[in-house]
Parts: sequence; structure tokens; C-alpha cells
Amino acid sequence: MVCAREMLGCTLTWGETAGVIVETEAYAEHGDEAAHTFVRSATRTFIHEQRPGALYIYLNYGVHWLLNFLTKADDRRGFVLIRALQPVLGLDVMRRRRRLDQDRMLCSGPGKLTQALGITAQWHGKDFFSIPGVSLTQNAKRPIIAVDRRVGITKSPDFEWRFLIADSEYVSVKKGKPASDCG
Repeated sequence: MVCAREMLGCTLTWGETAGVIVETEAYAEHGDEAAHTFVRSATRTFIHEQRPGALYIYLNYGVHWLLNFLTKADDRRGFVLIRALQPVLGLDVMRRRRRLDQDRMLCSGPGKLTQALGITAQWHGKDFFSIPGVSLTQNAKRPIIAVDRRVGITKSPDFEWRFLIADSEYVSVKKGKPASDCG
């Protein structure tokens, strides 16, 4: 969960496009029924074989690719799903890929942002930090963070593992309450 919070406010650059991360969700390897690791042995194998920073990209509902970062810290492992970005670079490219003119809607959901950035399964299992033309840059100003339940989850629904920049108009679903221990 620490990584999911710390990624907020960072700029994710993917080739000629970039956006500030405004929303993430955390998924735990153990004890999280909503995580792929709960029912998919291939995902558990992925976690054990890959290094932190490996990209876990999967097709959600057969429609949208979703971007996740593998995290590992001591005995805690899991994924951070990037749920929304505030576009800051390559907006014309994003608009063309999404066939949309409303900047606020370009990356306001995990499937929307992968489409806008051009992320597909070809990057699954790759070490993010070794892909040419991509980066994750921490910005100097730390945002005010809010927490909420994850979106569209029916298993382990009470986990407040969705993190968002509190005042962002670019998040996928507005809600959340101030996070007292971070911000």
C-alpha cells in the first residue's frame, strides 16, 4: 500500500505521452480475494519469478488492458494498479487514440489510460525501469491524498486500498476521505 500512495503525484511518461498519477489501487498477494493471486496460480508464479517493477498487464473483461506494477517489500508483495492520470504531455496523441476531445476523460480510468498511452500486453512481464522512453518521476510537491474502497470490487470490498489525489478532477470516481497518516 505504501507504493500505491507514493506513486500519487508522480509523472508517468510513456513514449510521447505522459500524465500525473492521480489514482491507484493496491492488491495484496495474500489475504486479498480481489487479487488475481487468490485464484490464479500463474499470477502467484509471476510474483515469485519477477523482480519489483515488473509490469503485470492483463485484459480486463476482454476489453481493456490494465497497467499494474509488481511491488515487493519484505514479506509483503502485490500489485499497484494505475487507475487514472492527469494528462500533461502528448494530448493530441491521446485524443487520437481515444477518439475523444475531453481532456478530463482521456485517462480517467485504468482502461482509458492504457489506450491513451498505447500500452498493451506486449509490455507484460517487462521491467518498467529498463524500457526505453518510459519513466516514473516524483514531483516536488506532495499531493493531499484521500483513501477509499477499491472500484468495482465484490470480493474483499471493505479494503480501503484505493488512493487518490483529493482535489483532482481527473480521477475515475470521485469519493474518498482524507488520509490522516499521509499527505
